[in-house]
Amino acid sequence: MSIPASTAPRLPVIRGLSLVPVKDGLWRVSNPSGMVLGHIERRTDADGDRFSARRLLAATRTMNVGSFWRIDDAADCFR
Repeated sequence: MSIPASTAPRLPVIRGLSLVPVKDGLWRVSNPSGMVLGHIERRTDADGDRFSARRLLAATRTMNVGSFWRIDDAADCFR
């Protein structure tokens, strides 16, 4: 299910980071050189949308950094 543009979260402008949509509700976070740092995923529950930040540790390993109410707070984990 696609979220209409009017209700989709606005992507933050974070110096030195790019948030690239991978699919609906999932963004890849990379630095200016293109190195992938991790992902942010939107999850909806009874309390509303939450944004989970996962840092890439190795090619196949990730570490859950936390869950946030705002996408820009999740993005700050990668700075």
